Amino acid sequence: MKKLVQFTFLMVLAVFFVAETAFAQERGNDSARPSPNAAVSQTIGTTEVTVTYGRPGIKGRTYFEEGSDLAPLGSIWRTGANESTAITFSDDVKVGGKEVEAGTYSLYTVPGEDEWIIVLNDKLSWGTQYDITQDYVRVTSDVVDNEAPLMERFSIYFDNLSDTSADMNLHWGTTVVTVPITTE
Repeated sequence: MKKLVQFTFLMVLAVFFVAETAFAQERGNDSARPSPNAAVSQTIGTTEVTVTYGRPGIKGRTYFEEGSDLAPLGSIWRTGANESTAITFSDDVKVGGKEVEAGTYSLYTVPGEDEWIIVLNDKLSWGTQYDITQDYVRVTSDVVDNEAPLMERFSIYFDNLSDTSADMNLHWGTTVVTVPITTE
């Protein structure tokens, strides 16, 4: 019986080791990614908000237009590149005025000319595996600037920080969309 328990323990340990090695190989190669990963974190009050995403470049392609190469108007976009953009809240917050429980979500958007739909989705995956049935919340946000300074690589950053709120900005090309996040 003791040998069976030891064998079972070793098998479970081996499964964890193989799974971790496979994941590390998938994301951890030595070649540079065309869309490098980035992370940004902001503390709002006592709540930590962290976003991990890929930073695609425009590279002369069209974007935020009907039929464009990148993030066409009216279509779901992974809001970055590579894996789905992950946003984590350490405590409950409001995103665009809607309640969101603490946790990690995929961040998707539907670009529009004057407003965007911001989607928090429960499914974390490779960015093109969006599942609408896993949407946690959808909010709309206005495009605040369609003539901003050119940002060649997609960028997410925070500003307008107060003790209970901050704006999360999505900036690519000459477009900036602001998503308000508030805490208690």
